[in-house]
Amino acid sequence: MTKVNFLFELRDKLSGLSKEDIEERLNFYSEMIEDRMEEGLSEEDAVAAIGTTDEIAKQTIAETSFTKIAKEKLKVKKSHNTWEIVLLALGFPIWASLLVAAVAVILSLYASLWAVIISLWAVFAAFIGCAVGGIISGIIFALNSNTLTAIAMLAAALVCAGLSIFTFFGCKLATKGILLLTKKVIIAIKRFFIKKGEAK
Repeated sequence: MTKVNFLFELRDKLSGLSKEDIEERLNFYSEMIEDRMEEGLSEEDAVAAIGTTDEIAKQTIAETSFTKIAKEKLKVKKSHNTWEIVLLALGFPIWASLLVAAVAVILSLYASLWAVIISLWAVFAAFIGCAVGGIISGIIFALNSNTLTAIAMLAAALVCAGLSIFTFFGCKLATKGILLLTKKVIIAIKRFFIKKGEAK
C-alpha cells in the first residue's frame, strides 16, 4: 500500500474524530513513514511496518477520551427546522422516560456485576478468616489437651486455606473480566459516536 492510500484509508476510519485530531494523527503517521523511507525501506515496506489502519484506528479511539468524542459529536446545530423542534417537544415524555429507563437498567446491571465481584471477594476473605480462626482454635484446643478437636480444627483450617487459594484466583479472574468488559463497553460507545458522526 502506498503512503497516500494508507493516509486516505486512515482518514476515512478516523472520520468521526475532530478535524484537529485527524490531522494530528495523519501528520504523525506521514512523518513516521517518511522516517522509515529515509532509513532505506521502500514505501510499501515503510507503510507495512507501521501496522494496519484498523489497528491504528482502534488504538486511537481507545486513547481518545470519551468526553472529547462526545463533545465533538454532540455539538448543537446552529439552526433547527421547526418540525424537529416540534417533534422533540411532543415526543419528550416518551423519549425522555425511555432514555431514563434504559440508563437505569444498564447501570443496575453493571452494579449487579460489581456486587457479584464484591461477594466473591467477601467469600475469599471469609475463607481466610476461617483458616486463621481454625489454626488459632486448633492451637488453643491442643494446649488444653483436647487433641481430637485440635486435629479437626487444624484440618478445617487447611481446607479453608485451600479453598481460599482457589477462590482468590477466581476472584482475580472475575475482576479482570469485568474491568475488560468495562473497557470494551467504553470503546464501543466511542465507536458508536464516531459512526454516528460519519453518517451525518
